[in-house]
Amino acid sequence: MPATLSPRPVLSALSRSDDPLTRAMAPPENESPVDRETRLTTERQAKARSDAIDEELKRAQRKGPKPVKIMLLGQSESGKTTTLKMFQAFRAKPHECQAFHAERASWRAVVQYNVVRSIRIIVEAITAAEAAASLKAPFPSQTKYSAYAPKVQPIEPPTPPSEYPPLTEEHLLLKMRLSPLSQVEASLVRQLTLSVPSDYDAPSSSKEPKGPEKEMYVSSSGQWKHIFSKLVNDTRNSFESQDIIDWNNPNDPGVILHACADDMKKLWQDPIIQQLLRVQKLRIEEVAGFFLDSLDRVTAPRYVPSDDDILRARLKTLGVTEYRFTPETSGGFLSSPSTEWCIYDVGGQRSLVTAWAPFFDDINAVIFLAAISCFDQSLAEDESINRLEDSVQLWKSIIQNPLLKNANLVLFLNKCDVLKAKLQSGIRLADYVMSYGNRPNDFASASKYLKKKFSGIHRDFSVEARPLYCHFTQVIDTKSTTLILHSVQDMLLRGNLKKSSLTI
Repeated sequence: MPATLSPRPVLSALSRSDDPLTRAMAPPENESPVDRETRLTTERQAKARSDAIDEELKRAQRKGPKPVKIMLLGQSESGKTTTLKMFQAFRAKPHECQAFHAERASWRAVVQYNVVRSIRIIVEAITAAEAAASLKAPFPSQTKYSAYAPKVQPIEPPTPPSEYPPLTEEHLLLKMRLSPLSQVEASLVRQLTLSVPSDYDAPSSSKEPKGPEKEMYVSSSGQWKHIFSKLVNDTRNSFESQDIIDWNNPNDPGVILHACADDMKKLWQDPIIQQLLRVQKLRIEEVAGFFLDSLDRVTAPRYVPSDDDILRARLKTLGVTEYRFTPETSGGFLSSPSTEWCIYDVGGQRSLVTAWAPFFDDINAVIFLAAISCFDQSLAEDESINRLEDSVQLWKSIIQNPLLKNANLVLFLNKCDVLKAKLQSGIRLADYVMSYGNRPNDFASASKYLKKKFSGIHRDFSVEARPLYCHFTQVIDTKSTTLILHSVQDMLLRGNLKKSSLTI
């Protein structure tokens, strides 16, 4: 006999009223018309808010994940801009690197400016030595042009003129033959700063250096990067480096630089000039943008800067430079190809950091660069302040800033190659850093001490307990710095996953 289906039970009114969800959603008993209208209005408003939230979530989903934000902080010439260029050249995806290559024409001009500026420092050193010798007065411990060259903190009295090396007629003749470089420098300054005055020392542009003691700077807007390239509007996906420079430009500074190349080499390699620079405590080979050991190459008629040249080139920028890119990843669990990174290069003075910090309260990481080689130098703007001590105080202000309390901290103790060379040359760290005491004057001991000093400030003054990722670097070393940047990238991705409550 076939089975018969039991009839479905019918819920009575009593059973429906016993359902808690039904009771919760039911209108109140004995609801008045006014109360009913108020309730319906409230429900409509709540639904509108819910719909708006849903739409915002959908927009955020379409837009993709929030970008990873990184601040680059440190003193002027600590290596911030070089690190930014490293990110741009070696961590971005290939199609984003195209913009970096398209800027080579303007970086060529920067390299040329660096060369001319270095020669001008030597020429002015000769002029100042002549004047001091004629007056029989000691050469001042701080020279007017040492704002560009590393400014050495004096620990000894000024050198008397009797100890200056004797200059010859050949030196004076070289100085005269190199005089056209002043016009080359003026032309490069006007073009790089987009300024119009024809007089190099005219006061109408605050961006132009007033004599050799001031360093030129450009705006962080980046307009200067495109003014030399004839292909900035080219839509081709690829092009040769040779094609991005207008070789037919009659005002190309490379023509004069090539003509003066032999004289520049003679001047730089002359033993008496080298001795004069040592006496006047000018170590221009330590400054960013030093190319005098590569004059044959960088003054060649069709010179195009290499990636390494661009990393070494020095151009001071004011303001905040923003660079957006999507990191190139090698696949795997930590890959996040859709995540955009925003890197901000912020001016190094403590006042600037204080001014900009409120705008970066949602920053993911701070990469702080401390040039530990500058222990024997003073600030250009205040000769009484040691650069290393100023860097320590800037680091302390970052650690203590409550607006940056949630940021990961990455410390680059930079310019290790320069520090090692200084110590090997006999310059003693203890002469400038009293707390170093009787420790050995070698790189291993000095670097260990400086790392302990910076780490101790992090431990004692951080507003939040957080790890510190410390690296010894020389950011112009592309191979090692690329590996470090890769580890920083992985660290930030791990941090984002941890904040998202994902295990790794």
